[in-house]
Amino acid sequence: MEVVIIIVVIALIFVARTFKIVPQQHAWVVERLGKYDRTLTPGLKFLVPFIERVAYKHSLKEVPLDVPSQVCITKDNTQLQVDGILYFQVTDPMRASYGSSDYLAAITQLAQTTLRSVVGKMELDRTFEERELINTSVVNALDEAALNWGVKVLRYEIKDLTPPADILRSMQAQITAEREKRALIAASEGRRQEQINIATGEREAFIARSEGEKQAQINTAQGEAEAIKAVADATAEAIRKVAEAIRQPGGEQAVQLKVAEKAVEAYAQLAQKNNTMIVPGHMGEVSALIGTAMALMKKGPGPTPG
Repeated sequence: MEVVIIIVVIALIFVARTFKIVPQQHAWVVERLGKYDRTLTPGLKFLVPFIERVAYKHSLKEVPLDVPSQVCITKDNTQLQVDGILYFQVTDPMRASYGSSDYLAAITQLAQTTLRSVVGKMELDRTFEERELINTSVVNALDEAALNWGVKVLRYEIKDLTPPADILRSMQAQITAEREKRALIAASEGRRQEQINIATGEREAFIARSEGEKQAQINTAQGEAEAIKAVADATAEAIRKVAEAIRQPGGEQAVQLKVAEKAVEAYAQLAQKNNTMIVPGHMGEVSALIGTAMALMKKGPGPTPG
């Protein structure tokens, strides 16, 4: 019975050392008698018991690595606390196993030294503006060195840039001053635009009023001209008709009679409205005028020409 148990145990150990199941997105490095032999890919794999063994296991997924916070000195001698995170991926399991005793520590230290070097070439204000440049510089430096470690550095991201407290207060004061300056400029520009709008409105209103007055004067002048023309036309037409009437038979006698009537009416009105009566120098003229008018009335219209 004991022999059977021993055989079963040996069989289980043999199976455990022979059959290996590699998970997806993983790579296992196999050594034969202490020397690198091959890399196992995902799936069911076989090993020679007691001769081959899995020496290293690597994940091929993208791995985030938190780079410890550190103090960097800028070009203008200002201390800056920098905190970042690094993303990498194992691309060569064999190099990752034998290229470095600890590639994680190597990447972390290189990221810190490279970051200090990049920040040391920039002034404080520029470090806040050139985060992308800092990230790219760190990635390029790490990627070149990490090739020997079988690692591909994908990207580096700065999580936080923290200047000293006194520098931070100065920056806050500068930002406040800039905001107040922009507010004053905006207010003055608003007042300036308001004055421009008022002046423009007044000018346009004055132009509109002058144009209206000009048009009104033009319309009045045109109306008066039309009225004068109408009166002149009517007068001309009346004169023309009078002239035509005079040229008719008996026209002259009618005119003389009309003149005599008007004269008699004028003398009569003078006698009624005024205590002092103005009379002609020769009363015979009036008598002659009235006599002429009476003679014309008795004579009647002249003969009609045949």
